[in-house]
Order: sequence, then C-alpha cells, then structure tokens
Amino acid sequence: LLVRRGGYGAGVFVGPKLVDSKVGSRHVQGTTKAGGWSQQRFARRRDNQAREAFAAATEVAVRILAGARLDALVCGGDRRAIETVLEDPRLKGIAKLVRPPFLGVADPKQKVLEAAGVDARAIRIELTEPQDEDGPSQS
Repeated sequence: LLVRRGGYGAGVFVGPKLVDSKVGSRHVQGTTKAGGWSQQRFARRRDNQAREAFAAATEVAVRILAGARLDALVCGGDRRAIETVLEDPRLKGIAKLVRPPFLGVADPKQKVLEAAGVDARAIRIELTEPQDEDGPSQS
C-alpha cells in the first residue's frame, strides 16, 4: 500500500508477481506564499483536497486489499497518509499485518508499485563491527 498526498497505489503480490493492483491520483494544491486570509483559505483548500485524496486511497485499499489473503502488508509513501487510510474500520483486519520496511516512494504510479514489490521482498543485511571480549575495539 503506497499513499502520498497526491497519489496512491495498492497491489497484491504472489511471490514476485503483481496479481492485482490499482493506482490513482488526486490533485492536492501546493503551498502558497500568500499571506493573511488568502493563506488560510489555501490551507483549508489543501486540507480538503488531501482528505478527498486519502478517502480515494482508502476505497482502493478496501477494494484491492481487504478481500485478499495477505501474509504481510508493506506500506510506503507518507506515514501520516498511511495511518489515515489504515484507520478505516474496513481495513482493521489487514492493519495488523503491517511489516517493515516502510518504503520511501515519490509518486505512486504503476511502475513504482511494481518496484515496491521487489523492494519489499529484498533481503536487508546489516553489517556491524565484531566486538572483542573486552568491548568495542579502539582503533
């Protein structure tokens, strides 16, 4: 599940193969340097547009993910947006399946969703310095 203010994507992978997906976008106005009443009006407009975009992302997530048999749910994009989508009661069952990593994605398009499936399945290796019995080395 990938969600950002302006776009969203949901996909189901069986192994490396994307078997069901939907991506979409909604216009969310950028910030403005206007001051005073105009700035407040634009901020309200952005908030309303973002709310509509998250609602659209939620509907797609319900349609694509809620009925699927999932072992794990990997998310990416904007954490606040993901949290907003997963708060929907219809997604309660899959919200507990969220697993790392949280993927950083720019704009959730179809190719980005496909790449996210590969990234989610990648093995992460963390290298650490070996420690002596006396503690960390002092080199």
